[in-house]
Amino acid sequence: MMESKKEIYNLIPQKYYPKTELIKEGTALEEILNVIEAAKIKYPLIAKPDIGLRGSGVKKINTVQDLKEYAEKANFDYVVQDLIPYENEVGIFYVRYPHEKAGRITGIVSKEFLIITGNGFSTVEELIKENPRYELQLKVLKQEYGKKLLDVLPKGEKLNLVPYGNHARGAKFIDGSHWITPKLTETINEMCLQIPGFYFGRLDVMYNTITELEQGLNFSVVELNGAGSEPTHIYDPKHSLFFAWKELARHITYMYEISVANHKNGVTYLLHKDGMKEYRLHLEQSNKIVNF
Repeated sequence: MMESKKEIYNLIPQKYYPKTELIKEGTALEEILNVIEAAKIKYPLIAKPDIGLRGSGVKKINTVQDLKEYAEKANFDYVVQDLIPYENEVGIFYVRYPHEKAGRITGIVSKEFLIITGNGFSTVEELIKENPRYELQLKVLKQEYGKKLLDVLPKGEKLNLVPYGNHARGAKFIDGSHWITPKLTETINEMCLQIPGFYFGRLDVMYNTITELEQGLNFSVVELNGAGSEPTHIYDPKHSLFFAWKELARHITYMYEISVANHKNGVTYLLHKDGMKEYRLHLEQSNKIVNF
C-alpha cells in the first residue's frame, strides 16, 4: 500500500521502461510542459496517479489541453510518461529467494483489451453493447468518449477503447503460463537481478511478439508490483475457484518464506500500527482516485 510508482521506476534500469517524470499535485501547467520538454516525452503520453489503484485515473493525453484538464482535476501526485508503442501486454509473476542467484517465473497472464471492429453501419456504442463484458464499462466509456460513441466505425476498422491491461477497466485475463520457457526465464531474470530488493511480484510488460520478448527485444515494463501483487492468471474464465485458491496459497507461501529469509538478513517486519496507518492513508488515496 502507498507505494510510489516513480520510486519503483527509479529502481529499474532506464532501458526497461518508458521515460517517466513525477508531477506534484498543484504544479502549474507551464512547469509541467517544461518538465515534459526536458525529458523529451512526446504526445500522446500517459498520465497516471503516482500511488495508484487498479487502473483508476490512468488517462491517455493527446494534447496540451488534455494535459491542462488532467492537471486541474488531479488532487494527487501523478506521473507522465511516454506511450509504449507495443500492442500486447502480459503480467509476468517472478519469485526469487534471497539466497538464490536466479529466480523463476511462476505464472503469466495475457491481457485481451476492449477492442471493437467496425461493420460500416453500427455506432461505437452499439458495437459495445454487442459484448456483455464491454457493456459493463459503458458508463465509464461515456465519460471518456462522450458524443464519439455515436460515430459509425468503418467496416474492418478496429478501435481499442481502453488501452490499459487492467481487470477493473474491462481487460480479459487469459492464462499464458504455457509461454514460460528457459529462455524467457533467463531474459526476465537478467532484468530482475538488476532491481535492488526485488524478490516477489508481478511485472506488467508490453511487447511486440512473444518470440521477441523471449529474446529480450521490443518490450517495456508498464509497472512493477510487489507484495500487493496477485498471480492474475487465476482470472482466466477457464479456471475454477479451487485453482485460484491453490495458486493464491502457493504465492502467499512464497511471500511468507521470502519475508522470513529477509528478516534473518536484517530486514524488520512491518509493525501493526504502521500497517494500519498505511491502510488508512491507502483508503484516503483510493477515494481520491476512484472519484477522479
